[in-house]
Amino acid sequence: MSLRSALEQTTHRIVVQRRLPPPFAGARIHVTTEGGLRYLARTMARTDPALLRLTAEVVRPGSTVWDIGANVGLFSFAAAVAAGPDGRVLAVEPDTVMVGLLRRSATANRSGAPVEVLPAAASDKVSVARFHIARRNRATNHLDGFGTSEAGGVRSTQTVMTVTLDWLAARFPAPDVIKIDVEQAERAVLAGGPRVLALAPTIICEVAAPNSGSVWDILNARGYTVFDGDLPERHRVPATAAPFNTLAIAGLSATLSRCSVIYCAHMLAIRSRNGISRCARGEIGHQGKCRMRCESHAWMAQLRQFT
Repeated sequence: MSLRSALEQTTHRIVVQRRLPPPFAGARIHVTTEGGLRYLARTMARTDPALLRLTAEVVRPGSTVWDIGANVGLFSFAAAVAAGPDGRVLAVEPDTVMVGLLRRSATANRSGAPVEVLPAAASDKVSVARFHIARRNRATNHLDGFGTSEAGGVRSTQTVMTVTLDWLAARFPAPDVIKIDVEQAERAVLAGGPRVLALAPTIICEVAAPNSGSVWDILNARGYTVFDGDLPERHRVPATAAPFNTLAIAGLSATLSRCSVIYCAHMLAIRSRNGISRCARGEIGHQGKCRMRCESHAWMAQLRQFT
């Protein structure tokens, strides 16, 4: 057994309350190393900096947010702060231990958007399934038939309810933002939500390498442009396969096609076949012919046919 694994297992019973880093410092969450050893780091800013950065980027005041595979709720409660009291957060998590921590955190946080906790797993059908509790820590728990080697084996198995994104949409307010982290079941989750994807929510999704192509296919077919969420906004280019930390935004591909843009950097300029147009904050303009919202607010795109 490695030193890391030994430390995780000896601290699994410890539950502490941690304050989230700015700009989410108004929230506190109950954590344990069952959710990952990183939750005992000196500062929560290092726990998952890419996820926190994306939360600040895509969640707006009043947003409705779904957290599919919520774990201890880092994203759920950061999103609750970003969405504010007029927003709403749904945390979907099948593990009973994590559900207990999420509910304790929801009770302790009253200033941001309310966080509703649903004890269920998301998949491509409404059913029941076997849910494996990972030997290493509960951050790598997984539905039967999925999961990665990071689980370190299985210590126990539970029977859980599985729901689809479309099933959720029939019972909860439709999302503006969805975050998905389901240990290799992300293709199944997306396949269970055609009506939700048609509503064009922004999607943050952890994608396992074997699912990279199929996840990109699902998103591309629904009009999404896929980016690498690990990159700063100004360095992003459309991806042709879903990266590990996928950011998917609907409607951008049609914008690029109409504008014939070969390079766009927010707050800099737009260079087109016909010249240069200034880029006003939040909008893309092409020679006065096309003006529309830039959903990512600071992104870079290159179209191969003009390079």
